[in-house]
Amino acid sequence: MVKKLPHMKVKGTEPLVTIEINDTYILGVYQGTLSDYDLLLRYRQKDSSSKSGWSRIRTPKHIHWAVDAILKMNHNSVETKKFLNFLIHQWDNHIKPLKSDSERNTLLDVELLKNEANLEAAKYPGLANKGEYSIKFLYLIAKLLMIQEKTNLSTAYMFRNLLKALEEHKDIYKIVAVATHNRR
Repeated sequence: MVKKLPHMKVKGTEPLVTIEINDTYILGVYQGTLSDYDLLLRYRQKDSSSKSGWSRIRTPKHIHWAVDAILKMNHNSVETKKFLNFLIHQWDNHIKPLKSDSERNTLLDVELLKNEANLEAAKYPGLANKGEYSIKFLYLIAKLLMIQEKTNLSTAYMFRNLLKALEEHKDIYKIVAVATHNRR
């Protein structure tokens, strides 16, 4: 029997791909409007208080990501720093802008993304069930946000600055400023 997922259509637009994560999240990746290969992310989360059993369709924000990383840092700072360092390394050495349909299609292979997220999550067992989001979900959001940012502006650095601010235990005001694009 094939499990029916809740719809992920946004303003009449179907996602390029839909990724189910831990039976708790559904991540939709859409064609954005900022560039030919812009990615727009949306998700739904299990919600027992909702009639449908799922949240409304949401856009992941850098601040949501940062708050969850802070929660995880409070539970296990060693593993959280290891995760943040891994993501900084990815940003610096492996994340490249999308420049072709072929690159985007390779990136958006659902099974490859799920396998990659499973492998990364297994490295951080101390962060399981800490914070709001799973490591699988955070990893996928981080990877796709980094690619989105570099695709739209190859010299971008905002997400990297957020990762560094979290990794360096900057004060909450600095982290919020970076995560909300406030130049203070």
